[in-house]
Amino acid sequence: MGVLVRSAARQLCYAARAVIPCTWRGKYFSSGSDEPAANNRVTPMLRHLMYKIKSTGPITVAEYMKEVLTNPAKGYYMHRDMLGEKGDFITSPEISQIFGELLGIWFISEWMATGKNVAFQLVELGPGRGTLMGDILRVFSQLGSVLKNCDISIHLVEKTPQGWREVLIDIDPQVSGKLRFVLAPCVTPAQAFLQHDEIRDHVEVCPDAGVIIQELSERIALTGGAALIADYGHDGTKTDTFRGFCGHELHDVLIAPGTADLTADVDFSYLRRMAQGKVASLGPTEQQTFLKNMGIDVRLKVLFNKSDEPSVRQQLLQGYDMLMNPQKMGERFNFFALLPHERLHGRSHHINACQSRPSASPVAGFGELAWQ
Repeated sequence: MGVLVRSAARQLCYAARAVIPCTWRGKYFSSGSDEPAANNRVTPMLRHLMYKIKSTGPITVAEYMKEVLTNPAKGYYMHRDMLGEKGDFITSPEISQIFGELLGIWFISEWMATGKNVAFQLVELGPGRGTLMGDILRVFSQLGSVLKNCDISIHLVEKTPQGWREVLIDIDPQVSGKLRFVLAPCVTPAQAFLQHDEIRDHVEVCPDAGVIIQELSERIALTGGAALIADYGHDGTKTDTFRGFCGHELHDVLIAPGTADLTADVDFSYLRRMAQGKVASLGPTEQQTFLKNMGIDVRLKVLFNKSDEPSVRQQLLQGYDMLMNPQKMGERFNFFALLPHERLHGRSHHINACQSRPSASPVAGFGELAWQ
């Protein structure tokens, strides 16, 4: 279900590469201009990108991210274990088993609320090592699952005196073996995804995510089901979240490409617009609120009382703190759900002999958890 679209970068009117140098004003990274020469090593990916840019002209940030992360020969995701303490970042499922278990409860709750249909599919969209699915499956005694990898890339667009212009990546003519940010000289396809009343002066847009949300919305509206999206994100308020991570530290996105993970926060307001009213949406809700509503305190107490090992108890408490502390992931991670409109009104698409009548109970995590 991971349908991706590639930006029509080659259709840009480069006007003989008449681009405008710029420094993207993100607080998470620099344009690479002040990095020491020793840190700006020429990686195989950098050589590949420079050859590509020389051949076709400046590339979009979305294309840069896809090449750096998923290029079959040199991509960061292809040859590295980026998760865990020895990797570059840690995700919520890697922190504590409770996270995946509570998500399993969420799916059971939705399954019960929509009539306990015997036909059930659990689909995970997103790269990882299977930790989340393993924790969920401990909650489900038997369940067939479909695992998919889904890479998401963004386009950066900045407001200029000439109007909106996309930020591209080009070769720095002043320094050998370096890349730089530049502004496109004219309108690009990414600008079609901007709101006409956008008040931010620089925006990250993600057409790939829009395609996936539209596909999910159509399927949910047609056949029922639910989608739960958990990620770092905001509700259309942030402007500069594109950043790199290497060894759990922030890393300049243009330095030594292929050696660090690249990421950006999800704009949940954009996902809501892409659903186009075909389904109902809930959230974004901060992780600490969602997990508390799901009963994380009760689950922690049960696991804590079951263990006599001080090291295990300490690990449980540390994991809880990482998930719930507002200064850590408690307010940074958010949950967002897509549901059929009928779900919120106690109706269903189909009722058969093997399926009980659905209820209009509150949606778990976004309100108090209620079993019926």
